[in-house]
Amino acid sequence: MTDFTLSCCPSTLKEGFDTFSPLALRRLFGGKSVNHVLPFTLEYSAKITSEVQRVSISGVQEKVSLLLERNELKPVKENEHGQYILKPIPNSRFRAVNEIPANEHLTMQIAKQVYKIETAENSLIFFPDSSPAYLTKRFDYQQNNGKLMLEDFATLSGKSKLKGGSTLKYEGSYEDMAKLIKKSVVAYPVEIEKFFRLVLFNYLFSNGDAHLKNFSLIETSSGDMVLSPAYDLLCTRLHVNDSDMATSDGLFSEDFETESFQANAFYAYDDFLAFAIKIGINQKRAEKILQFFQRDHSQIHELTSNSFLSEETKKIYTDLYFDKLKRLRYSFLKD
Repeated sequence: MTDFTLSCCPSTLKEGFDTFSPLALRRLFGGKSVNHVLPFTLEYSAKITSEVQRVSISGVQEKVSLLLERNELKPVKENEHGQYILKPIPNSRFRAVNEIPANEHLTMQIAKQVYKIETAENSLIFFPDSSPAYLTKRFDYQQNNGKLMLEDFATLSGKSKLKGGSTLKYEGSYEDMAKLIKKSVVAYPVEIEKFFRLVLFNYLFSNGDAHLKNFSLIETSSGDMVLSPAYDLLCTRLHVNDSDMATSDGLFSEDFETESFQANAFYAYDDFLAFAIKIGINQKRAEKILQFFQRDHSQIHELTSNSFLSEETKKIYTDLYFDKLKRLRYSFLKD
C-alpha cells in the first residue's frame, strides 16, 4: 500500500481529520468505523464489475456496486443488494480525467453544505495504490424497507432507449421538466422550489450534463412522490467543452426567450426570474432564492481549497464559478 496521509475528512472536507470524521461515519456507514482505503484493488473491482454504463463525460465508466459487511466495503456477489456505488477514475481521454472523482465529490459537498440541497451521501475513497474513487450511498434502497420506487425524468416523460436512443435524455427544456413535477407530485409548490434551486446550482457550477436521467422522483414512506436527493453533480466544463444547459431547448419551452437572452445570448438574472415565475414560484420568493445564489459564499472557497483537486484545477474550477456568478448577477432590465 502506498503511504499517503490525509489532512481533512474525505467526505465532509473538514480539516483536522486523517480519515473519515465521526459525522461522515454516521451519515455514510451508520456510525461503523470504515477505513478510507478500500480493502481491494482497482484491478479487482474492474474484474468483478457487471454494470458498465456509457456516460457523456467519460465514455465508458464502470460503476461498482458495494455493500457494507461489518466494517468493510466489498463488491456485491450474485443475488446481493448493493448499498453503495463506487465510481473509479474513468478510462477516457477527456481533460483532467484523473480529477473527475474529486470534482464530483467537491460539487456535491458544495451543493449540500452551502446551498442546502439534499444530496445522496457521498465521499472520496481510495484504492490501496492511493488512486481516488467517488463513493455514493444509494438512497433508493433501505435495509429494512427494501427498494423504494424511483423514476427518472426520462422515464416520466416517456423517453427511453427503446423509443429512440440515449440522446432523448437531452431533449426538451427545464420548463418541460417542471411540468412533469406538477403532474406527478402532490406537494408541487415545495418540490418545484427544490427543482429551481437545483437548476440554478447546475448553471452556477457549469454542470452541462444535468439531463432528464439526472433528475428523479422517489416514493416516500406515505406513498407520495417527491424530488429525489440530487446526484451526479459535477463541473463538466473542467473536462469537456459542453453547453451551459444539458437540455436541447434550455430553460424554456416553445422557443421562449427573454429580452436579456436575445441581447446577450447567455442566461442571466432576468432569465432565471422569468423561469421561476413560469414554473409557478411566487416572484418575491424567486427573488429571495436568486439573491442567495448571487452571493459569493466563503464556504465555497474553503471547500474548494480543502478538496482533492490539484491546485491548477482548483483555480479553473473557481474561475468557472466566478464567470457564472457574474452572469447570474447581471440584469438586462435593471442596467
